Amino acid sequence: MNFLYNWLKKITNTKKTNREGLEHIVVGKILEIEKHPNADRLQIAKVDIGTKNLEIICGAPNIQVGQKVPVALLGAKLPGGEIKEVEIRGIKSCGMLCAEDELELGTNHTGIMILGEKAKIGMEFAKYIDLNK
Repeated sequence: MNFLYNWLKKITNTKKTNREGLEHIVVGKILEIEKHPNADRLQIAKVDIGTKNLEIICGAPNIQVGQKVPVALLGAKLPGGEIKEVEIRGIKSCGMLCAEDELELGTNHTGIMILGEKAKIGMEFAKYIDLNK
């Protein structure tokens, strides 16, 4: 079951405006996808985050060109650890495309979280959540 952040803030009467870790997560748009040359189940996504394009290795089966998705930038601190530039089978990955559970917004880990029309490329993900009241 999914809950919107603003709704949870309202029913819990919290004044906290941002959950730790969301400050390094932005909205990105998938521009290109190619198969990873050294891994059967991985893809290389070229993602526009507004200020530049990033290459991010992703194993999720649901990504498509044109989708807007949450992108954890280098330095983002998620439950699974800090996002760092890594090399995966010979290709650098400069961030992470996020599923709901990785952002602690639900339990879904079947694929990357796909964002709606209100998502603007480069927008802080925390602001996007506030728009979806």
